[in-house]
Amino acid sequence: MTTAADSSASLEDLRARVSAVMPGVAADLARLVAIPSCAFPGFPAEPVLEMAEETVALLRRSGLPNARLLEVAGGYPVVYADRPAPPGTPTVLLYAHYDVQPAPPEQGWTIDPWNPVVREGRLYGRGAADDKSGIAMHAATLQALGDGVAIGLRVVIEGEEETESHLEAFALANPELFNADVYVIADGGNEQVGEPVIEVTTRGGVVLDIEVSTLERPVHSGLFGGGAPDALMALMRLLATLHDDAGDVAVAGLAGSEWRGGDTDEELFRRASGMLPGQPLVGTGRLSSRLWSRPAISVIGLDAAPTHGAVNALAPRAKATVSMRIPPGADADRECQLLTEHLLAAAPWGVSVDVKPTAGWPGWSTSPDGPAVTTARAAMADVYGKPTEVIGSGGSIPLLTTLAEINPAAEFVLWGAEDGAQANIHSANESVDLQELERAALAQTVFLHRLGAGVSSG
Repeated sequence: MTTAADSSASLEDLRARVSAVMPGVAADLARLVAIPSCAFPGFPAEPVLEMAEETVALLRRSGLPNARLLEVAGGYPVVYADRPAPPGTPTVLLYAHYDVQPAPPEQGWTIDPWNPVVREGRLYGRGAADDKSGIAMHAATLQALGDGVAIGLRVVIEGEEETESHLEAFALANPELFNADVYVIADGGNEQVGEPVIEVTTRGGVVLDIEVSTLERPVHSGLFGGGAPDALMALMRLLATLHDDAGDVAVAGLAGSEWRGGDTDEELFRRASGMLPGQPLVGTGRLSSRLWSRPAISVIGLDAAPTHGAVNALAPRAKATVSMRIPPGADADRECQLLTEHLLAAAPWGVSVDVKPTAGWPGWSTSPDGPAVTTARAAMADVYGKPTEVIGSGGSIPLLTTLAEINPAAEFVLWGAEDGAQANIHSANESVDLQELERAALAQTVFLHRLGAGVSSG
């Protein structure tokens, strides 16, 4: 049973309400983490659909009885619920996603990723942070607020954020379901536990497949090496031109700028990224600029002969998939063209190179000084007891640009419980700090309450 929040509720009133619901929400989160809801092609559909149904049931228990599944053409269903806005009040859309990354043993898991366990205050398991903690955060907020807050609500829980999403097309075809004055995206988090931040930018991206072809077939490296071009060697030389000696991107003309907000902590970054002792950072300039407002290029896939069973033969073909993150405001088509032109011009020895773009999406940004974001920053500051920093994100959430297209005047609040230092999202032993989840849920509860009631901190 939820308790209605009245307009006189203070910060401490709301703190008590969130605290009261958190044991049940944490138990719900553990049950959700136990469901292997990986929506990538080749994985079974049954756990994904089970997760969708469990999310519907959780939202209904949290005070939204019309929670339901909406079919999405070509993909998994979206979990949807809404509550109409009283006249003259804003509508807030709460977003999270219920699908997760795979959890192969070779990532280095030391626990069963589908058997959640709590250790030293952290809940471990695949999806515990990214992004089932976002679902739990919304559930806690809904339960603490009840139906007494004077705002409209929409809840959208996606099932394909980690893979090829069909939600953007669905949203554009059904804008009335997604229109809101404020979009609250619970798919982020503080860089470290207890240090409040709000993300106001994300990078976009471009993905290319690059194939080098030099021979009709593999040939003996002793008989032909030194004269015939090895495709893998040519590909490696080509990929090496993408960075200069300092590790900065070396593709001419790409968009980028220096980050003007707070910097990220180097030691925290080293711990969060799992850098081995003594290894250098790459690139020059402020670390925050390298991560949030300048391009970055990575090789994310490589087709070549494996070392196991290697034979003395020249490779006739070699292929790589290259991912380039682009800063907010950059045109994805323009950046893709510049990267393509660079690769074609840099082909060593005149070998044949085929470049095929496979994906591209723009970055996103929102004003750090809009009224909703200002209210959210103040709510976080009151809950955490310290000022809220404004940062960027090197990752991407393509849905944000779609939502901005649906309502260009809307504001965005991007936050969550996925602390960067220890959460290990997309990696082994993923976890969420349960106290951080409670703080994040309380900040969101205070934020929504103030949007509806205009109440100052208590």
